Amino acid sequence: MPKATHILVIRLSAMGDVAMTVPVIRVLAQTYPDLKITVISRSFFKPFFEGIANLNFLEADVYGKHKRLGLIKLAKEAQEHGIDAVADLHNVLRSKIITKYLKFKGFKTARINKGRTEKRVLISSKGKNISQLKTTHQRYADVFEKLGFPIDLEKYAAPPKKRLTPKLNGLLGIEQKKLIGIAPFAAYESKMYPLDLMAELIRKLDETDKYRIFLFGGGKKEMAQLQKLENPFANVTNVAAKLTFEEELALISNLDLMLSMDSGNGHLAAMYGVPVVTLWGVTHPYAGFVPFNQPDTNQLLADHKKYPLIPTSIYGNNFPKGYEDAMKTISVEIVILKIKEVLS
Repeated sequence: MPKATHILVIRLSAMGDVAMTVPVIRVLAQTYPDLKITVISRSFFKPFFEGIANLNFLEADVYGKHKRLGLIKLAKEAQEHGIDAVADLHNVLRSKIITKYLKFKGFKTARINKGRTEKRVLISSKGKNISQLKTTHQRYADVFEKLGFPIDLEKYAAPPKKRLTPKLNGLLGIEQKKLIGIAPFAAYESKMYPLDLMAELIRKLDETDKYRIFLFGGGKKEMAQLQKLENPFANVTNVAAKLTFEEELALISNLDLMLSMDSGNGHLAAMYGVPVVTLWGVTHPYAGFVPFNQPDTNQLLADHKKYPLIPTSIYGNNFPKGYEDAMKTISVEIVILKIKEVLS
């Protein structure tokens, strides 16, 4: 079979997982400048892929016209774009339907190995003798290697910062200050820094008058909490629901640092080459979800002596009683020292 010239890349959700594909696909495009790439994902994620050479985006409307058998229609749309190979970076029922149809039609296909067995072993080890698993980014890269396109993720070149609109420049203000993003929320509370400690952290950063701090999040409950975090402080701006998604991405690309939980915003910042400090609760960096190109020293973990069973789950949805408080053992002082170290 001749080498592929146009790869279909499938990754439908979730936001953080789709964001993790971006640095990998950038390296792929940089390494093979003549290769065409078509990405299938939700339309909301299209801005992630702007500026990548030879890349076309195909919207997956999996709750509308591409629902159920509509996935075959989506596969046919991909065919019409001239693809000749398929990289399934999702490996779920929807992506399998598309991939199997195209394989039946004669296209070369490759699918991600999510490492489910290794991850089960990591959790069942109860915190003893654990070791680093392959990163999700490398698992994505392995799929392209199966198709004949090996890539070296160390050769990643971050894209330029996005242009700031007058609206965003207004948020930044006239004074030259370091720009810090803070994303305090995650899918599970076991992965969230306690809000009282977060408020103390923000207060101490604000008091220095050296930083402009932007709070990221979404949802009605989250927005109310972000507003409480913003109100007392002169240097803090809650941008939730105040910016378009494209504006949020432009702002994130211009940050000097993002402070995030084990959640999507850290991956958004990392895909622009922004330094990310991540706070970890009952999950662990060894599972392979550290934001792209971020050093081990930027990963702040709960006290393993007090919470020896960590990691208790891959996604934060399972933990013993009392472990929901694990992140309280990451002191405000430690986080501030790390922020200052990275920004220096």
